[in-house]
Amino acid sequence: MGEQTTYYAIFDADSSPERPLGVFRRVKTDEGQTDEVFSRNLRWEFSPLLYSAERGDTMYDFTPISTEEANQIVNRMRARAEVGE
Repeated sequence: MGEQTTYYAIFDADSSPERPLGVFRRVKTDEGQTDEVFSRNLRWEFSPLLYSAERGDTMYDFTPISTEEANQIVNRMRARAEVGE
């Protein structure tokens, strides 16, 4: 199978498609899958959020997005961190 990565924009009641809350990725390999969020520490870190949403926790919404869209969100988060937002 190799590696397959799916990206998601994360939304809550206060976010929008133009300014999602964050970005999430699910990486599937022959060994299993790993779920990660791009954190405030500006790195990919394990997160159970998507797994929880799949089991009925509706605190956040996840919308599949392209790799390019995910990169744009990550770059915006990095830029905001640089200016101290």
